[in-house]
Formats: sequence, C-alpha cells, structure tokens
Amino acid sequence: MTLHTGRHFLQIPGPTNVPDEVLRALSAPTLDHRGPEFAALTRRLLAALGPVFGTSGPVVVLPSSGTGAWEAALVNTLSPGDRVLFFETGHFAALWTAMAERLGLDVEIVPGDWRHGADPEALAARLADDGAAGGGHAIKAVCAVHNETSTGVTSRVPELRAALDATGHPALLLVDTISSLGSIDYRHDAWGVDVTVAGSQKGLMLPPGLGFNAVSEKALAASRTAALPRSYWDWAPILEANRQGAFPYTPATNLLYGLDVALRMLADEGLPAVFARHARHARATRAAVRAWGLEVLCADEREHSGSLTAVLMPPGHDADKVREVILERFDMSLGAGLGRLAGRVFRVGHLGHFNDLTLAGTLAGVQMGLQLAGVPIAAGGLEAALAVLREEGGNA
Repeated sequence: MTLHTGRHFLQIPGPTNVPDEVLRALSAPTLDHRGPEFAALTRRLLAALGPVFGTSGPVVVLPSSGTGAWEAALVNTLSPGDRVLFFETGHFAALWTAMAERLGLDVEIVPGDWRHGADPEALAARLADDGAAGGGHAIKAVCAVHNETSTGVTSRVPELRAALDATGHPALLLVDTISSLGSIDYRHDAWGVDVTVAGSQKGLMLPPGLGFNAVSEKALAASRTAALPRSYWDWAPILEANRQGAFPYTPATNLLYGLDVALRMLADEGLPAVFARHARHARATRAAVRAWGLEVLCADEREHSGSLTAVLMPPGHDADKVREVILERFDMSLGAGLGRLAGRVFRVGHLGHFNDLTLAGTLAGVQMGLQLAGVPIAAGGLEAALAVLREEGGNA
C-alpha cells in the first residue's frame, strides 16, 4: 500500500465526514442518563429535531442503524398479513422490502428500473383498483425511499401523497429519508407522511448508531391496534419516557451529545441554505460527469439527488477498478455499485459537512482516477464543475 499523507477523502454517500465540533462533543464525559442535565438535553434534542423533519409531531429516537428504524416503522403500524406496497427503486428499497416479507407482511412490488423514482402514476392506478370491487382496501401502507442511496434518484414524495389523496385511499405513507434528511428538502407534515425513517450517519453528520421515526397522528392511532410483535422497537414506552426527558433503556448518550451539536450547526446555517448548498454541489458534479462524456445513472431531470451522484461506466470498464485506483493513488473512497449495479457504477457522495473546495478536490481525484484506469473521457469535467461553483457563488 502507498503511504498517504494529509486527510483521507471519504466521499461515499454515508457514513459521511463528521465535523470536528461533533467529534469533540462525542468525546465529552458521559452523563447520568437518568439525571436532570440529561433530561434537559433530551428535551432540547426532541424540540430541535422537529424542524429538520418538518414536523410538529413526535420524533422517536432509537439506538440503531437506519435498518432498525425501518423495522420500527413497520412493526408499530402493521399487523401480520397486511398488504404493503413497495417501489423497486434500488438496493435499499429492495432490502426494506425483504425485511417486510420476513416480518410476515404481504408485500406487493411496483417494478422499476433503478434509474427512476417511485412512480406516482403507477401508484394512483394501483390504488384506484384496490377496493374497487367493494371488498375494502387491501393495501394498508405504501413504502417509498425518498432518496435511494444506491442510485442517486430522489422520489417525488408530494406526488405520491397526491395519488393517495386523489383516490381517497386510507393507506399509511411510510418514507425512508436516510440519505436525504438534512440534505434535501423534506417536509413530513406538509407532505402528509405518516412515518419518516432516518439515520444519523449522513446529512445529520454523525457516526452511525441513531435511528429516527417521525410519526403522524394517523400512525400513532395505527400503532394502538398494530399486531406485529414488538418490544425493543415499541414507540409507546419511548414516547412516554420522553415526556420526562428520559428513555426506557440506556440511550446512546455520547451520540446524543453529538446530535445536539449537529442540529445546532444545521440551524445556524439555516435549512434552506443547507438544501441549496447540496443542490449546487450536485449540479456541479453532474456537470463534471457530462463533460467527461459519461452518463449519470438517474434518468429523470426531476429526480436528481442532492446527496450523491451515481456514474455509469462505459461498456468494458469496471467501476470497482476505477475506485481501486482512486483509493490507492489519492486516498479517496467512493461508493461502490450495489446489487444489480455492482461494477457498473461508482457513487460520489456530496452530502453532510462539505464545501466547494472539498468538492473540487473530490472531482479532481475522480478525473485523474478515470484517466489512470484507462476510461476514455474528455478532460474538461473538473473545469465544468468549477464553472458551476463560480457562477452560482456561495462559500459553503
């Protein structure tokens, strides 16, 4: 291995780079999680989480990865044999679907090509059929991934809600925001989402270890009759303890210290500015990809991700070889292609604690790596990205 100097460039789409301020908070002495100082911290955190999710309702904090938050969303709202509609939008949508099947739910999949988001028109057509024969509504929940981390495609959640509303369908709407929360505009209440799933390790700029469920009144009502087995994931005791500034188990105390700082950083920058920064970096990255003569995986201009960009390799070229060259020569990690995209794409993460110069360095490394790996590209990608950054301004 080459001996590297300087910092490692972690440009995968999560876990993301953790700011120094957050790292310092993580190393603070552990508090008594049943004492008054920790109770004050808990109340402050729960209040600060609401604006990030776009909700005035409860946000459940779980000591888990995003996978645990997936499970909590399902087991608190559904019963064995309930029919749940999923969209085949990428690797993580497929994993959530497989979890639902293992839990004993009746899973129905809307097929997709992994280059488009959840299809609102297909949803409207399926919902119109559901119950049309007078037998009641079989579909109890619709599950969608807002930003598919494996593809760089962002689904149009407001249009999914519009499809539910237009058909008068009572199904719950469950949305995964693991790689979009704190990076891409998202509004739990305004968009009529019933459960929003999130994790700590991406836009929230923390290490992995915290999962979240933002919960609507409709979802809370469903949880009172839901019959899937649950204990650790049960919302009820968590929400009850939260009223006292506590948790019904030993919480991930030091991660919560870091979350306190990360939420303050987002508030100080302002969420509109955070979203604009991510969108600008995404536009610059796509400009680079297209100037190289390569193809962005996302095929719908309305659905480009602000968090990451997945880049398709030309025939005969291995994305993993490109990633290997870039890691060895420039000490930079890029995201691998997952599932059916293995070897076909690499993913550039541009989310979290990130600025214009970091993006410029990232794209310089990608351009040099592509050239060293023998991928036929035009040489103007980096300059195309810099032009976007210059023209659009911003010092983030």
